[in-house]
Amino acid sequence: MVVTLCKAKIHRARVTQAELYYEGSLTVDTELLKASGILPYEKVQVVNVNNGARFETYIIPGKAKSGIICLNGPAARLGTVGDEVVIISYAEFEESEAKGYEPIVVLVDQKNKIKRIIKGHLEEPTDLK
Repeated sequence: MVVTLCKAKIHRARVTQAELYYEGSLTVDTELLKASGILPYEKVQVVNVNNGARFETYIIPGKAKSGIICLNGPAARLGTVGDEVVIISYAEFEESEAKGYEPIVVLVDQKNKIKRIIKGHLEEPTDLK
């Protein structure tokens, strides 16, 4: 059996730009991509913490250490500058690989600079029965 798990996420990054008439996608600071293991042009899900919007797109690498998180094309209608977003990458695993797998979670500050990188959960689960 194959299961889909969260591979990595960039947690609560702030949108720095929105370019409605760009050709589409999400531009992300290359340093954040490297830290998370998310690849350029990889499909991701974006969840807007401020308005609840959820959408899928692909990543365009942005200038390293710029802090850029830019909603491009139609995605620019789903958020505004200053909104917090969670950028999630998924991968398919064989069930045997999935057991014990821990995603990479990149936590950022208000300027999208890396605060901490976690392998696994943000908080320990209280009950896994």
